[in-house]
Amino acid sequence: MLKEDCFQIGFVQRTHGLKGEVTCVISTELPETDFDAVFVELDNRLIPYFIKQLSLKGDRALIQFEDVGTLEQAQRLVGKPLHLQKSLRAKLGRGEYYDDEIIGFTVTDQAAGVLGKIRELVDAGPNKLIAVDYHDKEVLIPVNGPFIKSINKSKKTVSVELPDGFLDL
Repeated sequence: MLKEDCFQIGFVQRTHGLKGEVTCVISTELPETDFDAVFVELDNRLIPYFIKQLSLKGDRALIQFEDVGTLEQAQRLVGKPLHLQKSLRAKLGRGEYYDDEIIGFTVTDQAAGVLGKIRELVDAGPNKLIAVDYHDKEVLIPVNGPFIKSINKSKKTVSVELPDGFLDL
């Protein structure tokens, strides 16, 4: 499975017990459709791990994988990211997007022109910020509010209208 065909759902936090179970932190909403495997990122490759048993509680999951039956096998997975196929995600309406979809989009300000590519989305409490490297400094643009004018998924662009002096901060 190619990494660009997947999205990260969390990571393996620690082992649980002696029979190969792991506790995972789930950082995104899981799809409502059933899935029988997740992809674990090992050595920059996504390796499928089939789920024998899964128990969710809040943002934590206790998972027993098939073919992982010892503490030593489970320890190999600690700290590793977990991924699912993007095809399992619910389809969004027009103008809606998943955070990881806009990473790499080009941000253009109506006055300043091209600012750069979106490096990441930052959670700042109730607000989300788009992080863009502009002239060797980080610019954080709020997602909520009047700044974002449009997002074009097919052209991979985000159009913004920043107030005067915003880029000078």
